[in-house]
Amino acid sequence: MSVAVETGLWQLDAALSTVAVRHKTMWGMVTVNGTFTSVTGDGEVDADGTARGTLTLDAASLDTKHAKRDKHLRSADFFDVDRHPDITFAVRSAVPGAGDTVDVSGQLTVRGISRPQSFTARITGSEAGTVTLAAELTVDRAEFGMGWNQLGMMRGLATVTATLRFTRATA
Repeated sequence: MSVAVETGLWQLDAALSTVAVRHKTMWGMVTVNGTFTSVTGDGEVDADGTARGTLTLDAASLDTKHAKRDKHLRSADFFDVDRHPDITFAVRSAVPGAGDTVDVSGQLTVRGISRPQSFTARITGSEAGTVTLAAELTVDRAEFGMGWNQLGMMRGLATVTATLRFTRATA
Protein backbone atom coordinates (compact mmCIF):
# COMPACT_ATOMS: atom_id res chain seq x y z
CA MET A 1 0.00 0.00 0.00
CA SER A 2 1.53 3.32 -0.97
CA VAL A 3 1.46 6.48 1.10
CA ALA A 4 -0.69 9.28 -0.32
CA VAL A 5 0.78 12.78 -0.30
CA GLU A 6 -1.38 15.85 -0.84
CA THR A 7 -1.18 17.63 -4.17
CA GLY A 8 0.28 21.11 -4.34
CA LEU A 9 3.45 22.97 -3.51
CA TRP A 10 5.89 21.74 -0.85
CA GLN A 11 8.84 23.50 0.79
CA LEU A 12 11.92 21.84 2.33
CA ASP A 13 12.20 22.34 6.08
CA ALA A 14 15.98 22.91 6.25
CA ALA A 15 16.05 22.76 10.05
CA LEU A 16 14.68 19.20 10.01
CA SER A 17 16.59 17.96 6.93
CA THR A 18 20.12 16.63 6.49
CA VAL A 19 22.31 15.79 3.52
CA ALA A 20 25.54 13.99 4.36
CA VAL A 21 28.37 12.41 2.38
CA ARG A 22 30.90 9.74 3.26
CA HIS A 23 33.93 8.55 1.32
CA LYS A 24 36.78 6.18 2.09
CA THR A 25 40.27 7.65 2.07
CA MET A 26 43.75 6.68 3.23
CA TRP A 27 43.59 3.61 0.99
CA GLY A 28 40.23 2.58 2.42
CA MET A 29 41.31 2.68 6.06
CA VAL A 30 39.52 5.92 7.02
CA THR A 31 35.99 7.07 6.25
CA VAL A 32 35.51 10.80 5.89
CA ASN A 33 32.03 11.99 6.88
CA GLY A 34 30.62 15.41 6.14
CA THR A 35 27.32 17.23 6.29
CA PHE A 36 26.05 20.07 4.13
CA THR A 37 24.81 22.65 6.62
CA SER A 38 22.92 24.75 4.05
CA VAL A 39 20.23 23.02 2.00
CA THR A 40 17.10 24.40 0.34
CA GLY A 41 14.43 22.86 -1.81
CA ASP A 42 10.88 22.76 -3.01
CA GLY A 43 8.61 20.61 -5.08
CA GLU A 44 5.15 20.08 -6.46
CA VAL A 45 2.98 16.99 -6.19
CA ASP A 46 0.57 16.47 -9.08
CA ALA A 47 -2.91 14.93 -8.91
CA ASP A 48 -1.56 11.56 -10.12
CA GLY A 49 0.81 11.41 -7.12
CA THR A 50 3.97 12.12 -9.09
CA ALA A 51 6.25 14.96 -8.07
CA ARG A 52 9.07 17.14 -9.33
CA GLY A 53 11.25 19.73 -7.65
CA THR A 54 14.73 20.95 -6.83
CA LEU A 55 17.16 20.45 -3.98
CA THR A 56 20.09 22.88 -3.68
CA LEU A 57 23.15 22.48 -1.47
CA ASP A 58 25.58 25.27 -0.72
CA ALA A 59 28.82 23.48 -1.67
CA ALA A 60 30.86 25.65 0.72
CA SER A 61 28.67 24.50 3.63
CA LEU A 62 30.19 20.98 3.65
CA ASP A 63 31.48 20.40 7.18
CA THR A 64 33.73 17.41 7.88
CA LYS A 65 34.84 18.73 11.31
CA HIS A 66 38.37 19.30 9.95
CA ALA A 67 39.02 22.90 8.80
CA LYS A 68 42.05 22.16 6.61
CA ARG A 69 40.26 19.32 4.80
CA ASP A 70 37.11 21.45 4.37
CA LYS A 71 39.20 24.23 2.81
CA HIS A 72 40.71 21.69 0.38
CA LEU A 73 37.25 20.30 -0.47
CA ARG A 74 36.13 23.84 -1.37
CA SER A 75 39.13 24.31 -3.69
CA ALA A 76 39.36 23.65 -7.44
CA ASP A 77 40.61 20.10 -6.65
CA PHE A 78 37.09 19.21 -5.52
CA PHE A 79 33.93 21.36 -5.39
CA ASP A 80 35.51 24.58 -6.76
CA VAL A 81 33.03 26.66 -4.78
CA ASP A 82 34.33 29.99 -6.11
CA ARG A 83 33.14 29.05 -9.61
CA HIS A 84 30.36 26.59 -8.69
CA PRO A 85 28.80 27.56 -5.36
CA ASP A 86 25.74 25.27 -5.64
CA ILE A 87 25.14 21.56 -6.00
CA THR A 88 21.68 20.91 -7.36
CA PHE A 89 19.47 17.92 -7.87
CA ALA A 90 16.59 18.65 -10.22
CA VAL A 91 13.92 16.01 -9.67
CA ARG A 92 12.38 15.32 -13.07
CA SER A 93 10.15 12.54 -11.79
CA ALA A 94 9.27 11.13 -8.37
CA VAL A 95 6.79 8.29 -8.77
CA PRO A 96 5.18 6.41 -5.86
CA GLY A 97 6.32 2.78 -5.80
CA ALA A 98 5.37 -0.21 -3.72
CA GLY A 99 4.70 0.42 -0.05
CA ASP A 100 6.47 3.51 1.20
CA THR A 101 8.94 3.80 -1.69
CA VAL A 102 9.35 6.56 -4.25
CA ASP A 103 11.30 6.07 -7.49
CA VAL A 104 13.25 9.28 -8.08
CA SER A 105 15.06 10.33 -11.25
CA GLY A 106 16.61 13.61 -12.20
CA GLN A 107 19.77 15.56 -12.94
CA LEU A 108 22.58 16.00 -10.42
CA THR A 109 24.77 19.05 -11.12
CA VAL A 110 28.14 19.40 -9.40
CA ARG A 111 30.88 21.79 -10.59
CA GLY A 112 28.65 22.79 -13.52
CA ILE A 113 28.54 19.19 -14.81
CA SER A 114 25.11 17.53 -14.98
CA ARG A 115 24.55 13.80 -14.95
CA PRO A 116 21.37 11.71 -14.72
CA GLN A 117 20.83 10.15 -11.31
CA SER A 118 18.15 7.72 -10.18
CA PHE A 119 17.48 6.13 -6.79
CA THR A 120 14.70 4.87 -4.56
CA ALA A 121 13.66 6.99 -1.59
CA ARG A 122 11.48 5.91 1.29
CA ILE A 123 8.73 7.88 2.96
CA THR A 124 9.64 7.65 6.65
CA GLY A 125 6.97 10.01 7.94
CA SER A 126 3.74 11.45 6.62
CA GLU A 127 1.38 13.59 8.66
CA ALA A 128 -1.04 16.34 7.75
CA GLY A 129 1.04 18.92 5.92
CA THR A 130 4.42 17.19 6.27
CA VAL A 131 6.28 14.36 4.58
CA THR A 132 9.77 13.03 5.30
CA LEU A 133 11.86 11.16 2.73
CA ALA A 134 15.04 9.18 3.32
CA ALA A 135 17.44 8.15 0.57
CA GLU A 136 20.93 6.80 0.05
CA LEU A 137 22.75 6.89 -3.26
CA THR A 138 26.27 6.54 -4.56
CA VAL A 139 28.06 9.09 -6.70
CA ASP A 140 31.24 8.72 -8.74
CA ARG A 141 33.04 12.00 -8.06
CA ALA A 142 35.21 11.55 -11.18
CA GLU A 143 32.06 12.00 -13.33
CA PHE A 144 31.88 15.55 -11.98
CA GLY A 145 35.51 16.52 -12.58
CA MET A 146 36.73 15.64 -9.09
CA GLY A 147 39.51 13.26 -10.03
CA TRP A 148 42.06 14.48 -7.49
CA ASN A 149 43.53 11.39 -5.84
CA GLN A 150 46.99 11.95 -4.42
CA LEU A 151 48.93 8.66 -4.20
CA GLY A 152 45.73 6.72 -4.93
CA MET A 153 44.44 7.45 -1.41
CA MET A 154 40.77 7.84 -2.41
CA ARG A 155 39.02 4.85 -3.90
CA GLY A 156 35.45 3.91 -4.65
CA LEU A 157 32.24 5.86 -4.73
CA ALA A 158 31.00 8.57 -2.42
CA THR A 159 27.80 7.71 -0.56
CA VAL A 160 25.21 10.43 -0.08
CA THR A 161 22.49 10.05 2.55
CA ALA A 162 19.59 12.43 2.85
CA THR A 163 16.68 12.88 5.21
CA LEU A 164 14.41 15.53 3.75
CA ARG A 165 11.35 16.92 5.49
CA PHE A 166 8.89 18.89 3.39
CA THR A 167 5.96 20.98 4.56
CA ARG A 168 2.97 21.79 2.41
CA ALA A 169 3.08 25.41 1.32
CA THR A 170 0.06 27.46 2.27
CA ALA A 171 -1.61 29.65 -0.31
